Amino acid sequence: MHILHVVGARPNFMKLAPVLRALSTRNNVRQTIVHTGQHYDANMSDVFFQQLGVPAPDVNLAVGSGSHAQQTAGIMTRFEAAVLDRKPGMVLVYGDVNSAVAAALVCAKLQIKVGHVEAGLRSFDRTMPEEINRLVTDQLADVLFTPSEDGDLNLAREGIAKEKIHLVGNVMIDSLVRLLPEALKHGRNGFPESYALVTLHRPSNVDDGGTLSEILQSLLEVSKNLAVLFPAHPRTRQRLEAFGMDARQLRVLDPVPYVEFINLQRNATVVITDSGGIQEETTYLGVPCLTLRDNTERPVTVSQGTNILVGKDPEKLRIELESILQGNAKRGTIPPLWDGYAAERIARVLVD
Repeated sequence: MHILHVVGARPNFMKLAPVLRALSTRNNVRQTIVHTGQHYDANMSDVFFQQLGVPAPDVNLAVGSGSHAQQTAGIMTRFEAAVLDRKPGMVLVYGDVNSAVAAALVCAKLQIKVGHVEAGLRSFDRTMPEEINRLVTDQLADVLFTPSEDGDLNLAREGIAKEKIHLVGNVMIDSLVRLLPEALKHGRNGFPESYALVTLHRPSNVDDGGTLSEILQSLLEVSKNLAVLFPAHPRTRQRLEAFGMDARQLRVLDPVPYVEFINLQRNATVVITDSGGIQEETTYLGVPCLTLRDNTERPVTVSQGTNILVGKDPEKLRIELESILQGNAKRGTIPPLWDGYAAERIARVLVD
């Protein structure tokens, strides 16, 4: 059996690593990795392959940046040639990035089976490009691996056949569980005793000058009571500079490698983010998370975990932060099957 994995952005790598390992223990399984190059900054991709123990990709499409249409079209054009050359029996796509939907479209037209890892997640907000990617990819996929029960319910409601859906748990947590001992070795690494960890990258938050300015002002208010560590996504840093915004009161860092970032999360007083994966990681780690969005495709992190949606409301952010600083942080639980064995369950479905 030949399985071809398609990855393109930082979160994909953490999901790929455990699946790659689980399948490598099965007999008669050949694996190929295609990196679309959707994230092309070394700090955003190369170091993740190194830390996660993932071999160099067999193919790098080197698509780079561009509008959603340009990037998706570029991936489709280059991926078609790669997949025709490699002739896999199954293509696995990960998450909700342009690489996933582009590969799924190509495979659907070539009659190549597609498996979607992290299927069924919905924010119900079609202004988010990722929501369109999720909807289209799930309709095209032959095998859908969901991380939580809400994913199964969403897919059933959209008419996906029950036999295609497999509740396996969260592969992102597989990588977290495996590398947490390594992260523990870093200690506090020179960072303050108490700090807020901030990540910000979604176009809805960083591409509009007015919105980004409001968020920055909220973070500057936070910094009056708590040190703010801000590993800035390249896109976010570019926007701050383009809009002439002064973030010097915050501790703005370059993107942080995965193991070091786990360490930053587990030691944080609070994490303030617009990232989906970080909502999941903080829930597993039991760290308070305030999400700068009005909705989330990972509602289990709110209903069961440590996540609270604060949107772009600075007053709500202030109130929730004050509650955390007073020792009244939200207590959460770890969702079912977020146990480090999701990839094993995926391998069982595909091979055993």
